[in-house]
Amino acid sequence: MTRATLLTITRPTSAPGSAAEGDTGSGFEAVDADAPQVRLMDLGLTRGDGVFETISVVDGHPQALDPHLQRLAHSAMLLDLAEPDLDVWRRAVLAGIETHRSNGGDARELYAKLILTRGVEGTGRPSGWVFVDTAEDFTAARQGIRVVTLDRGYRHDVAETSPWLLQGAKTLSYAANRAGLREAARRGADDVIFVSTDGFALEGPTSNVIVRNGNTVRTPQTDQGILAGTTQASVFAFFEEQGFDTVYERIPAAELATADELWLVSSVRQAAPVTDLDGTPFTVDAERTAALNAFLLARTS
Repeated sequence: MTRATLLTITRPTSAPGSAAEGDTGSGFEAVDADAPQVRLMDLGLTRGDGVFETISVVDGHPQALDPHLQRLAHSAMLLDLAEPDLDVWRRAVLAGIETHRSNGGDARELYAKLILTRGVEGTGRPSGWVFVDTAEDFTAARQGIRVVTLDRGYRHDVAETSPWLLQGAKTLSYAANRAGLREAARRGADDVIFVSTDGFALEGPTSNVIVRNGNTVRTPQTDQGILAGTTQASVFAFFEEQGFDTVYERIPAAELATADELWLVSSVRQAAPVTDLDGTPFTVDAERTAALNAFLLARTS
């Protein structure tokens, strides 16, 4: 089995003084993925004070690389982190993929995880890594998943009323999302759709929600503290090519049960059709879902 590939970002942000000692000029360097890398007092470890992105890599191509990098920068801005040096991160992702494939990691589907933290407490120097490895086999999930709705504990307008809660940022503070997935498992389900306390559908712990009713395909609009989805944008492109109308809007959670089809979509897993939501069965159009996933896996931008 091919070992994972890891690059340390020695110049993770464009802020003066952010480069580590020994920076070669490329802004990153390959390191041993099995060797210790994180200092105990790194704020990403002790506080979850950092951001990340996970990029699907298909046939050596990182999908939606620029949108992922822009979202990394947006998340960093919401956390008041210094602006990431996106040229460095872009080159590091490409170098990591090339290194991994040249070392025998030639599986069709890989993933690249980008991690940026505030760094060791008191140093003012951020930490960054790019990790590349073989993706999990999501064949079963792409055929269907069982989902439950869970109350997120916030109103739909929390991003406007309480921006300090960082809804809409892809942060390392994922404990609540993981807890939601464990609760789903306790209820005999595979995944979650979070809903607001005032009754609107939001997103999954690691995914966006896609709802089809007739010829209209909808997703919850992102001003509700929802992470803007790179895969969701590609899903809309697929349906638009098929002649469907696509809409961003506030979707009452009660309307999910009346959908003709539901999907949870994300990088790496792609589109997972919902077969059951809170005990309500859904029919999966296997042919449409297969075509959608083929479209997603063939993306070049």
